[in-house]
Amino acid sequence: MAQPPAAPAFADYDAFWLHYLAQHRRPATRLLHYAGTSLGVVCVALAVAARDWRFLIVAPLIGYGCAWLGHFGLEGNKPATFGHPLWSFLSDFRMLGLAATGRLGRQLARVPGSIS
Repeated sequence: MAQPPAAPAFADYDAFWLHYLAQHRRPATRLLHYAGTSLGVVCVALAVAARDWRFLIVAPLIGYGCAWLGHFGLEGNKPATFGHPLWSFLSDFRMLGLAATGRLGRQLARVPGSIS
């Protein structure tokens, strides 16, 4: 039986970050990530405010559902979450923060062939 391909190895987080950005070339993919990350945070806040743990179940379903829709439906690539879950999770928030503050374009310019 064939083994699935191993996740790429990265020398450091910056190398991963460039790969992550390359996997999010399309603006629509990034928008789906922003929506998923934001709605996931809202669900966690609702879980705390309402003291209802069921929102904690919904949070990753919404967050990853939106993101994976972008990867499989728009980008045609495999989400970085599968090989590098922590760095990918942190990068979702980094990308959202940079986009919200108008600084993502500089990072995208570091990736050859990026559609900003």
